[in-house]
Amino acid sequence: MRILVAGASGALGRFLVPRLLAGGHQVVGSSRSEQKAEIIRGLGAEAILADGLDAESVRRAVHAAEPEAIVHQMTSLGGVADLRHFDRAFAVTNRLRTSGTDHLISAAREAGVKRFVAQSYCGWPYARIGGPVKTEEDPLDPKPPRQLRPALVAIRHLEAVVTQEPVSGIILRYGAFYGPNTGVLDDSVLEQLARRRMPMIGDGGGWWSFIHVDDAAAATVAAIERGRPGSIYNIVDDEPAQVRTWLPELATLLGAKRPRVVPAWVMRLAAGEHLVVMMTQVRAGSNAKARRELGWEPARASWRQGFAEAIG
Repeated sequence: MRILVAGASGALGRFLVPRLLAGGHQVVGSSRSEQKAEIIRGLGAEAILADGLDAESVRRAVHAAEPEAIVHQMTSLGGVADLRHFDRAFAVTNRLRTSGTDHLISAAREAGVKRFVAQSYCGWPYARIGGPVKTEEDPLDPKPPRQLRPALVAIRHLEAVVTQEPVSGIILRYGAFYGPNTGVLDDSVLEQLARRRMPMIGDGGGWWSFIHVDDAAAATVAAIERGRPGSIYNIVDDEPAQVRTWLPELATLLGAKRPRVVPAWVMRLAAGEHLVVMMTQVRAGSNAKARRELGWEPARASWRQGFAEAIG
């Protein structure tokens, strides 16, 4: 299959492209800059320049690539370790999930592309009610904190336009990414934790789902090849964990002291309600549907194994 990976030079794309090539697919990767296009070529794929926020640029790229499938991995998440300014950090990604998605879908329909897979997220968007682990059928948060609202609006838009007819694409709700110097294990995050600048907020009762970027790439390949049109899949490992469990264990792996404990009301005043919610109230996701329908399972069944592997 000839596949266009939009945003192929990102953290996930660098694992996805080699897996697709190893599976016998032809891969064209798009990026906004020539520097990142060289990264794509270095992975063994064809590279094409495209600005995801420019409709004509996207249209030209899709027609030039002539893909049978498109994988939408366009984000702008570099330097988002400081979650205090969440709305500012995710502003460009929100546009890529709204306007960028619309541009890609329009070009895909015009070019007759039959398969469309897009990146979403299940790290915090589920409604903060009921049990700690949610399925794809459970509702998203109807009243997120102010700083999270633009991101959730963008996620809702992406999921709606991708899964509805006539596109009937596939949504992958990834958990929190990690890998060497990636996501939760980004050097800036680890430095904050090592210096005890990343505290435990309140009771640390928020539930998180994690996924190593290589396992996420494997699930993406499975979705391209076997995913059911119009479906949503949580792509997470087998062990959801509360912040009060994973944060101290990550500190221990780094040889750092246990994180300080800061009352929720103090952090609410200092950093905002959204950060308190993310550390004390959010829900995790179940991967049962992805295992059942995609025939996929994470090689790193637990973040415990994956964190130790990546840090070691």
